[in-house]
Amino acid sequence: MTWFDHLSPLPQFLIFSALKILGVFSVLMFIVAYAVWVERKVSAAIQDRLGPNRFGPFGLLQPIADAVKSFLKEDFTPAHVRKVYYWLAPAIVMIPSILVAAVIPFGSYLGRQKMVIADLDVGILYTFGIVSLGVYGIVLAGYAANSKYPFLGGIRSSAQLISYEIAMGLSVVAVFLLVGDLNLSRVVLFQSGGFTHWIIFKQPVAFVIFLVAIFAETNRTPFDLPEAEQELAGGYNVEYSSMKFALFFMGEYANMAVAAAMMATLFLGGWTLPIAGLDQPAAPGQIGVGLLHIAIFLAKMLWVVFMMIWVRWMWPRFRYDQLMDLGWRRFIPLALANIVVTAAVLWMRAGS
Repeated sequence: MTWFDHLSPLPQFLIFSALKILGVFSVLMFIVAYAVWVERKVSAAIQDRLGPNRFGPFGLLQPIADAVKSFLKEDFTPAHVRKVYYWLAPAIVMIPSILVAAVIPFGSYLGRQKMVIADLDVGILYTFGIVSLGVYGIVLAGYAANSKYPFLGGIRSSAQLISYEIAMGLSVVAVFLLVGDLNLSRVVLFQSGGFTHWIIFKQPVAFVIFLVAIFAETNRTPFDLPEAEQELAGGYNVEYSSMKFALFFMGEYANMAVAAAMMATLFLGGWTLPIAGLDQPAAPGQIGVGLLHIAIFLAKMLWVVFMMIWVRWMWPRFRYDQLMDLGWRRFIPLALANIVVTAAVLWMRAGS
């Protein structure tokens, strides 16, 4: 027995929780850094350019150069801004995406430890509650700048996120009618047993609505109306520089990573893969299987992130009225209809 085995359950729980938090945060920040590099390379390939190729082989050290530049640039605060809100807004944008990662099951087990920081029975409700806080940072940034273009960007963002959060929430209702549970770990287990068990094949309408909604929720093209450089010169972050601007930038990519993780969990089977028994939780002695589950989850998540990057450079931006029309007059009625149809099918199956 080691010194660790002599500890009581509470210290063991705290140590393992701290290790999981550190691991998830480190991987999330690594993905944020290199999603920027991938985006630059993908955009360069699409536009027949080279992209980053100076700092490190294939430009792989470019994220480090960007981080150093952000730290060394002057942290300038314009005289006309509302200073308390101006300083607070970047942190509020970044923090929700980190908090949401706490309830996402990124694997099955390593030893006897569940590969999720907080395995909540109402994980999806927690997720939507935290995600909705992100809009406050953008609205505060637009208000704090005391300038018309950032203010318009903040107003656009609040309307856009509220609209598409409704569609996103309604799309997930059909998923949980099917699963019968709000716990994300049990949603993943529901999808074990084969590709046909993945919810993307059982709820394709919910998948499409959720997919489009995450583009709007993360302010990604074709729904990047709050920034809209051609109209608003950058929108809510136009008065920011140095690390404050970098926090907005990091917040966008962290939101992409977390949204991709939610997509993988809800619709793509999470850490499961119906090959060689990898759709069942790892036993206490199967460390290799547990690591494979984490790798499978990361692969699915990174595929969704890549898709979001690709779409940005292939699709034109919607007009603002088209964006709102799509959300309120198309997706919300479609999501409600999907809930009704799903409930009716489940009721008929229960009756038979």
